[in-house]
Order: sequence, then structure tokens, then C-alpha cells
Amino acid sequence: MQAKADIVIIGGGIVGTAVAFYLARERMGSVVLVEKEKFLGAGSTAKAAGGVRAQFHNKANIEMSMLSKRLLCRFKEDTGADAAFDQVGYLFLLSDDKDIRVFQDSYKLQKSLGLDVHLLKPDEIARRAPHVRIDDIKMATFCPDDGLIDPHEFVTGYEQAARRYGAEFRLESEVLDIGVTSGRISGVRTANGEISTPLVINCAGAYSGKIARMAGADVSIKPYRRQCVTTGELDSVTPDLPMVVDVRTGFYCHPESKGLLLGWSDKSVKASFDISIDPDYTDSILELALDRLPQLETAEVANQWAGLYETTPDHRAIIGWAGEVDGMFHNTGYSGHGLMHAPAAGLITSEILAGKKPSVDVESFSPQRFAAGTIVEETNVI
Repeated sequence: MQAKADIVIIGGGIVGTAVAFYLARERMGSVVLVEKEKFLGAGSTAKAAGGVRAQFHNKANIEMSMLSKRLLCRFKEDTGADAAFDQVGYLFLLSDDKDIRVFQDSYKLQKSLGLDVHLLKPDEIARRAPHVRIDDIKMATFCPDDGLIDPHEFVTGYEQAARRYGAEFRLESEVLDIGVTSGRISGVRTANGEISTPLVINCAGAYSGKIARMAGADVSIKPYRRQCVTTGELDSVTPDLPMVVDVRTGFYCHPESKGLLLGWSDKSVKASFDISIDPDYTDSILELALDRLPQLETAEVANQWAGLYETTPDHRAIIGWAGEVDGMFHNTGYSGHGLMHAPAAGLITSEILAGKKPSVDVESFSPQRFAAGTIVEETNVI
């Protein structure tokens, strides 16, 4: 007998599992999440650097992060799971006058929205991040309640809580086709059978475009490879060091175990689903790291990996109903900040489907904004 569900979520990363939790908690009907991998969070979520910050240039992104941080702080209360949100802060280092002007404008917007963000002089930067070379840095912005999370802990917490509320998770169930009858979603065909459903939520991340096309819809998303490197143990690293971002170069680092995680977005990489490690990309990260952290000259590389950013033309999420077919809802396209926006994305999806006013106005994240030309770019993308 063919399986049935009121809602099928496609994609078992942190966005999909958060959506499953909030829908199940709100008793939105039978919820089934399908994931093509053997484990939840095995795709981009597992490759994420783990940062959570609200220092964006766009109002909706700031509000999404502020809501997510509140939800992360009450995660155990909501889900019963122990998962740490380590609020060590985010420090954006500014050396160019143009960047300073942009970040000062963003600082005013962030403050107006209630974000606890500060402008720091060089001596204050040195106290926050004594491991970083700052002789060329003129100022920085710092938000003390930004921080770091372990993606696996939160995916697992959402999954376990969602299961208690009755959600079903089907792993190794790659979506092969989506049924559409008279312009409306009618079912999903997976590698492990078919599921009859009137509603599909597209949380497939970098693969969201493929999923949308199965239903005759479209989302403006391209996948781009990004790489990270971790070092061995370093005497200069303490657990209270913040995430540091060099705005001029885009290099970032934060404590990882007893060493550092190092990352950088190579904007010359072409769109593809390739996640093989490029040695030249790794070398570029290490060169940027040595310039900002000279003590790394004697450090060892402990690990390195590559993952995918699901990137939209304006580097902002796509949240809303597909215009081409009834019964498909997109929640994707986070352009590198899906991990930090997942809690808000899950809650907001449940609110929209329940007919409630969402906690954040996500009208500007509409899938139709690209065709309409109502694009507001998020420029603070790492």
C-alpha cells in the first residue's frame, strides 16, 4: 500500500530537521522527512564552520539571526536535548575605509533592531583577540552573543524531538521524481517507495534546484565549493577566543578543539557539485592565515574538507510558495548562513503553514523576487 503524508520535507540537513521539529510540535499533520544520505546532516550541514552571527547588512537577515539565537538559547527547553551554543562573539576586522563606512552604517541598523553590537578600537581588539595581528586594522565590530555551535548536536536534537512528536524520517531515500496532478503536488517517488502528499517542503540545500525542477518549478540557486582547514593544538588558542573575520580578504578563523578552524570563500570557484579538496584552495587559506596569524608558521594541518554553499543571486534565503505549482514550499538558498538561520527558518515555516503572522517578515525572501526585480543584496557574506 502506498504511504501517505500530509507534508513531505525533502532534505535532512539542519534546515530540514528544524522544519520537521516545528511542524511536528505544532501538530501540523503527518510529517515525513526524506534524505538521500545514510545520516541526517551528512551534506553541507556536516561541512559547516559552525558560526552563528547577526552582524549582517540586511534587516531581514539580522532579524532571522536574532530569532535563531533566542531559539538556540532555549534549545534544551524546547527539545530536551543538550546542545551547546558557545557565545564567544564575532569580531569583524576592518582595515579599508570603504569597508569601515559600510560596517558603520550596518552597525546603526543593527543597534536600531536591538542587537548588542560594539565598535572597537585597536587596543580593544587586541584584548579580545591577542592571537591576531592587527597593525593594519583601524577598527572592528563585535557582537558578544554571536558564537559557535556543533551542527551534529543540533541536528540530532531536532530529530529526536521531532520523532517524539510523531515525525517520520526516511534515510537513504533519494527523491527520484515529484508527482504533479492538475498543477498541484500529488506525491513523491523515492528510492525506497512512493509517498502520496499534497505538500512538499524543499529543504534540499544545494540540490534544491534539481528538486524544484522535478515539479516544474524553479529556484535561483547555484552550488559553490567552499573549503575549511583545521590546525593541530596551539598554545595561543583559548576557548573564549571569538570568531575572527578579516573583512578585506574574507579569511576567518575560530577555536576548534585545541586548535583553530581556518576558512575562506574563493570567489573564483565555478558553480558545480564538486566537493573534492583542491590543494591550491587549501594553500590560499593557509597563506591568508599566516598573514593574519603569524604564529601558525609552525602549526600542523589536522584536517581539511570541502562542502557546498547553496548560493542565490542576492545571497539571501528563498522562503515561500513556488509560483509554478501548488503545494511546493521552498525553504532554501541560505548562501552560507543556513546553519545560523535554521531555527528561525523552522519556526517561521510552521507559522506560515498554520496561517499565522511569521515572527520575522520574510516577504523579501519570496521565490518570486528575482522575476519581479525586487532584489536587496546581502553584502556581508563570508
